[in-house]
Amino acid sequence: MTILNMILAQAAGAAQAGTAPAVATESLWDLTLAGGWLMIPLALLLVVSIYIFFERVFAINHVGKEDNKAFMQQIRDHIHAGRIEEAQKLCQATNSPYGRMIAKGVARIGRPMNDVLVAVENVGNMEVANLEKGFSWLATTAAGAPMIGFLGTVTGMVQAFMALAKAGTSANVTILSQGIYEALVTTVAGLIVGIVAMFAYNYLTSRVSKVMNKLERSTMEFMDLLNEPAK
Repeated sequence: MTILNMILAQAAGAAQAGTAPAVATESLWDLTLAGGWLMIPLALLLVVSIYIFFERVFAINHVGKEDNKAFMQQIRDHIHAGRIEEAQKLCQATNSPYGRMIAKGVARIGRPMNDVLVAVENVGNMEVANLEKGFSWLATTAAGAPMIGFLGTVTGMVQAFMALAKAGTSANVTILSQGIYEALVTTVAGLIVGIVAMFAYNYLTSRVSKVMNKLERSTMEFMDLLNEPAK
């Protein structure tokens, strides 16, 4: 007798007896426990991903709110007036990706323009890499969590069929329930964690791209002001 036949037979028996199978309600904690030990790494992945998301959002927002236009105007005024030291002090006082990037360019004033551009771009690349800390974790979680959930699906079904084999002729749906619970719960949990990490990664990537565009505009503005005639 196949598993499907057993389920249909039990349902038919319940209908003949005039009783409907009771719908069991499980709490979130009960479902989590039913997922087995694989729920532990999934929970850790979720917690760390949420922490990285909010920590990076705060850091990126702090950079995005900086008044870059006013900063670049002050740099322009200092350089046109020949106040190189004041421009360097302003960059140090700003203590931002824009400030550290322009500070490197100010320190290279007097050298060939290509050398100045390369120095500024190198600092900009390092600042972007600093903003992208933890992104590799989110990308790995987005790909790995569903695979862990799939592993739980396989182990859960293995347990279910092992229990079915041990039960022999007395096998019923109840014997299969624990393994099926683990299979389904870990699958759902893995998908949820993977989806959360994927959306977090894509959102943060788009925010960093906007910061990169601002850094590139600042680089071009700085290079242009070096070629402007002093007023």
